[in-house]
Amino acid sequence: VQLQASGGGPVQAGGSLRLSCTAPGRTLSRYSMGWFRQAPGKEREFVGAIRRSGSGGARYYADSVKGRFTISRDTSENMVYLQMNNLKFEDTAVYYCAVAERHLAGLMTRASDYSYWGQGTQVTVSS
Repeated sequence: VQLQASGGGPVQAGGSLRLSCTAPGRTLSRYSMGWFRQAPGKEREFVGAIRRSGSGGARYYADSVKGRFTISRDTSENMVYLQMNNLKFEDTAVYYCAVAERHLAGLMTRASDYSYWGQGTQVTVSS
């Protein structure tokens, strides 16, 4: 599965961005998907996840983004989105979308559980 993430860029604190993830030739609604981010010098961290449509599509978020970020799907466009509002300086990172080929128990927070990763898109928040 080849994933393509896009939508990153520079933004001022308090602003919004919407990241997109698609996989040409694959139906993303069949997969549970996650968003992760990695800031310079830091470990990759969980941002949020959405279960595949057949498993109910539940969403999970890291505490640091809860209430500000929203994951959604557009099955007609074969896209998964990460809407990011009220961005903070500490949200600056490269953001990755990832696909889980198998069912994941719990909150789907472990990067090692995901099989395929996009190339990442840079989000830079200026204070």
